[in-house]
Amino acid sequence: MEVKIISKDCIKPSSPTPSHLKVHKLSMLDQFVPCIYVPMILYYSNPTDKIFACNNTLSLKKSLSQTLTQFYPLAGKIADDLSIECNDEGVLYLEARADISVSEFLKHPDITSLYQFLPNKSIFHAPTSGSYVTMIQETVFACGGFTIGINVLHLVMDGCALASFLKAWGAMACDGDDKRMMPSFDGPSIFPKFEDFPADATFTAILRNFIKVEKMNATRFVFDGSAISNLKEKVIASGVKNPTRVEVVSALLSKSLMTAFKSKSDRNNNNPLAINLAVNLRRRMLPTFPECSIGNFAWLADTILSGETQLSSLVSELKEAIAKIDSSYVQNIQGDDGFINFYGKIKEMNDAFTSCNGADYVMFTSWCGFGLYEVDFGWGKPVWTTGAGSFGNFEAPFFNLVILMDAGIRNNGIEAWVFLDEQTITMLERDEELLKFAYLNPTPLSD
Repeated sequence: MEVKIISKDCIKPSSPTPSHLKVHKLSMLDQFVPCIYVPMILYYSNPTDKIFACNNTLSLKKSLSQTLTQFYPLAGKIADDLSIECNDEGVLYLEARADISVSEFLKHPDITSLYQFLPNKSIFHAPTSGSYVTMIQETVFACGGFTIGINVLHLVMDGCALASFLKAWGAMACDGDDKRMMPSFDGPSIFPKFEDFPADATFTAILRNFIKVEKMNATRFVFDGSAISNLKEKVIASGVKNPTRVEVVSALLSKSLMTAFKSKSDRNNNNPLAINLAVNLRRRMLPTFPECSIGNFAWLADTILSGETQLSSLVSELKEAIAKIDSSYVQNIQGDDGFINFYGKIKEMNDAFTSCNGADYVMFTSWCGFGLYEVDFGWGKPVWTTGAGSFGNFEAPFFNLVILMDAGIRNNGIEAWVFLDEQTITMLERDEELLKFAYLNPTPLSD
């Protein structure tokens, strides 16, 4: 497959940002995350069998311009590590063409080539002062199907907020309705920024002992709804109450990862597995924060699994870690004194991870329930949604990561995108117990 860029544009908000909103301040939770771009790709077939025409592209650009008036920080530039300059310079918008049909590509999806659908094609492209907050690439296939690939600055929003923006853009493209998904920018007032944010309180600092420099590989396991129901039944029979689909899939993958790490290093005993699980704070407060709260409203639950490989026990440990992030926990890190408590929790996590010498590590983050399969720009809902896959055959700094996403045609199923070194990936792909419940990189198309 060849993807060729044919044009480059800059889409500005249809109305200027008011002067009192020209500077978007970051929150304390924004300061915690790394300065990277979050990737997301939506794939659309062409139900009318007509070529994706110029007027359709114009509709996407016009509705994007209108949506940016509400989501104005996305059309700005990075000012410094504390703020975004909302100068209405716009979103970088690339148009591209692929030389195959979307169905041909999706029959046997090559997850090492997905970066071609994104405007930011290198993980080495680090944002700096003056960089775009948002970049978008529209790629049209030979059949008229298309993808919308987006990179947005993580300092400005997390995955849930990005999904809210995409749903708002889709609603605007369909019927000009900008009232369904009105964004909230209360993050900086709920979690005020800390002017002298210490380097040892960042996400990167927590992972300093787990970041490695080698070739990062990706693989994809897909669990359909019936397999997840079977996993739930197994752990419920062992006494676990109300396991979620994310919890049982995360536990099974954790079990397989511990086995793979042990085999890779030829160890006689299991080393501990240090785990972070990203938790959406919007759903943890009473009352809840709006789903369209823009910024970073996620925090990390943590636990250390040591030796125990019974699935029900693993689910219980993950549930216990997640349950600690409750409304009292979130309340405790709010307001002017929130940073003191926030910093204390980071030190506790750091101390726990540092104390387990030789531990392996994995982070789980879930995009399930974000409603990405509801993003309709007027030509139907997406047939697939993904992140970036891997970025090529070269060495780069990375940490072990699992991204969980809804599986569009799998009846409340889950896609698990796993990012590891090549040797561990190979072992995971041969794990017979895991493959009893999951398909390895199947087509996302329905029969």
